[in-house]
Amino acid sequence: MLSIGEYHTLEIDRDTPPGLFLKDDSGDKENEVLLPNKYKPENFEIGDKLEVFVYLDHDERPVATTLTPYVKLDEFGFLKCVEVSNIGAFLDWGLEKHLFVPFKEQAYKMKEGEWYLIFCYLDEDSQRLVASSKVNHFLTNAELTVEPYEKVDLIVTNKTDIGFNLIVNELHQGLVYHDDVFQDLKTGDKLKGWVKKTRTDNKIDITLQRPGYRSIEPNADAIMNELQMQDGFLPLTDKSSPEEIKQKLEMSKKSFKKAIGTLYKKRHITIEEDGIYLVK
Repeated sequence: MLSIGEYHTLEIDRDTPPGLFLKDDSGDKENEVLLPNKYKPENFEIGDKLEVFVYLDHDERPVATTLTPYVKLDEFGFLKCVEVSNIGAFLDWGLEKHLFVPFKEQAYKMKEGEWYLIFCYLDEDSQRLVASSKVNHFLTNAELTVEPYEKVDLIVTNKTDIGFNLIVNELHQGLVYHDDVFQDLKTGDKLKGWVKKTRTDNKIDITLQRPGYRSIEPNADAIMNELQMQDGFLPLTDKSSPEEIKQKLEMSKKSFKKAIGTLYKKRHITIEEDGIYLVK
């Protein structure tokens, strides 16, 4: 049987009243799947290849769709709860049949209309795709696959007293401290960052700006772009408050001072009492 929860590129084998039957290259009848009429392309020929997503329909049968789900097998997603029943909750994941979350897989009891960060996985007992909001169960820092200064993919999980917990490369748990955050973050946000430090206990500190000297050029580029958009002038200097710099440029005052120092040495800007000017 074709693996569910994943995309497949399949060949149109035959056209039937319920829809198109698709097959893979194996020739195995068990690897055939129906693409219902509502997803049929307007123009097609037998033998054409289609990329489809395979999942289980309401009757627990494999079915194909050309719709794009918001999350697939073994991925994290941020989804809205659209129904709560006596067996669990159901999430909108972009497909006709909603994604099921058993009560035992809910970190907190889900409520209709609320959004949740979840992990989509295959339940071994039922062989159905289900979701869990206990996302930390699907992460491990036992053996790290990242190093300091490495650029990584991040998903925000939740805010804490000291910063924001993050999913790192969909494998590990990480943390960015409040002092390193210069933008609005909320659960489910996907962004890029860098590994600032890996600790002896395998905890990962993240920064949203390239660490150390590596941050100078990206921040200088950001200031140059802002200057160009603001007709060559920014009312900021090294005497501006950290809050004002953060509001206008989403960077720390320390990073700002390093960046304008670089730009000044390269003679790209002049620094006056009322702000910085682009050299034309």
